[in-house]
Amino acid sequence: MLKDNTVFVGNKPVMNYVLAVVTQFNNGADEVAIKARGKAISRAVDTAEIALNRFLDNIAKKEIVTSTEVIDTDSGKTNVSSIEIILTQKK
Repeated sequence: MLKDNTVFVGNKPVMNYVLAVVTQFNNGADEVAIKARGKAISRAVDTAEIALNRFLDNIAKKEIVTSTEVIDTDSGKTNVSSIEIILTQKK
């Protein structure tokens, strides 16, 4: 059974997302992806670092993917940066 263990980071306080990540691992997830775009990217990085340094043992950063997404806005198309930080259980 494949569960989509993704935490989408937005405008809530960082600890809300840290709690979501920790909960995913406590519920048996092998990997958790933290995704954000635009101004929320720094909050996603904070989420990953706080989760790794303060709350999770035996978890490591597996991969960090950066990209640009084209989004339709009222004034046309615009580019928005995005990041995906994948945390995984250490073997």
